Amino acid sequence: MTKFSANLGFLWTDRPLPRAIIAAKSAGFDAVECHWPYDTPAHEVKSALEETGLTMLGLNTTRGDVATGDNGLSAIPDRVDEARAAIDQAIAYAREIGAKAVHVMAGFAEGSDAHACFVANLEYACRQAPELTMLIEPLNRHDAPGYFLANTDQAQQIITEAGMPNLKLMFDCYHIGRTEGDLLTRFNALRESIGHVQFASVPDRGAPDHGEVNYAWLFKQFDALGWKLPLGAEYKPAGATDDTLAWLTNL
Repeated sequence: MTKFSANLGFLWTDRPLPRAIIAAKSAGFDAVECHWPYDTPAHEVKSALEETGLTMLGLNTTRGDVATGDNGLSAIPDRVDEARAAIDQAIAYAREIGAKAVHVMAGFAEGSDAHACFVANLEYACRQAPELTMLIEPLNRHDAPGYFLANTDQAQQIITEAGMPNLKLMFDCYHIGRTEGDLLTRFNALRESIGHVQFASVPDRGAPDHGEVNYAWLFKQFDALGWKLPLGAEYKPAGATDDTLAWLTNL
């Protein structure tokens, strides 16, 4: 049976993170994940996780200065100190709440220097926390033009080059669907490198019960291939989250 994780970066954003965790448990999710929990004291998040019995699968490194357009730091050559401070912050928070993974955000950059910088920062992250999975995620060119990590071939090259056993791919069906398509073929080709799977409808990033991707079929294929970890529901609800959850029992 397919298991699901609620991404609280998009779901139940009308309430504090600990209450969102409780809402996810009440709705029937098997786990939770988030984006940037740092404004919430870690002990409050840990308490909610303990109360519900849910695991926090992962969180993101901070984007940087959002007001000036930052969306991650780890591929920006002249901001290595900031990038590693963000990595350290994410690791410390993840350890305190018992999270399993950290998504290391690349940021807006291009070229060989950015590539080398990203690889070096990922190696740093992996060595700092060998017990955690470090994730990298290609973002599609429509939503994040100029983001350094743009497709799964590039991500696989970086994972191979870094050679770190705890560096894995965030296989986001929405982003890959928007950019590359052919999701099952890509999943099969990248299977050994995948650390987490996320999904949303394509192309509107809504709930997974509509759009170009037949998730009822795709989830069955993932299950048949032996993927047993919770799949991350990272979609933007049209209205109240509770009103968008029919898919949770129908898919």
